[in-house]
Amino acid sequence: MKRTTVMITGASRGIGRACALEFAKKGRDLLLTSYKNKEMLEETAELAENLGVNVRIFPNVNIGDYNACKEHIWDIIDREHIGIDVLINNAGISHIGLLQDMSYEEWRNLIDINLGSVFTMCKHVIPLMLQSGQGKIINISSVWGNVGASCETAYSASKGGINSFTKALAKELAPSNIQVNAIAFGAIDTDMNRFLSAEERAMLVDEIPAGRLATPEEAAQFISSVTECGTYLTGQIISMDGGWC
Repeated sequence: MKRTTVMITGASRGIGRACALEFAKKGRDLLLTSYKNKEMLEETAELAENLGVNVRIFPNVNIGDYNACKEHIWDIIDREHIGIDVLINNAGISHIGLLQDMSYEEWRNLIDINLGSVFTMCKHVIPLMLQSGQGKIINISSVWGNVGASCETAYSASKGGINSFTKALAKELAPSNIQVNAIAFGAIDTDMNRFLSAEERAMLVDEIPAGRLATPEEAAQFISSVTECGTYLTGQIISMDGGWC
């Protein structure tokens, strides 16, 4: 029996790494990407392989660069006839600061990585899923995509774009038995939030009814559970935020 293959972008650390290990525990083969953390990606792959699954990595690929993704990921996948059952669009970056102080280059880079990469990955994975007659796409969003955050306008815009993209694409693909959902996470204890001082972190925790940040492992378990839901679950923006927003 063919094993399920899961592709995860931004898999070298944080939610991406936790996802890779969670799916590996369930016997899923993996395709993993990362841009600047090749050694960490290789470490993630080794940990997953130790759990008895096959892992293929695509390091040093800027997920926000369409041509680089095509050449260094999708041309290889097409040439080697690799099937993909589940796509987790996890790669993303943040930017903290006033919009008026943000350069156009910073804006363009964030939008390309956070939103453009979702277009690129979906565009190329859809034909593979159509061939197999099934598939699941999970886009990693944020509560700021739902409500917006001061001093995170670009990040909020990119995640809001992911939410609308998810709803629209789900309608396109539902007749083809491909489900598309997004998960809007709240505060997760990853490197993206490690810029916070101890005082800022304490203030953030005070705002969260659950009284803490979620772990990457919790996020990964939830992502995995969504991929196991029935085919009627599609086009949804599912929040996991400890009651925060």
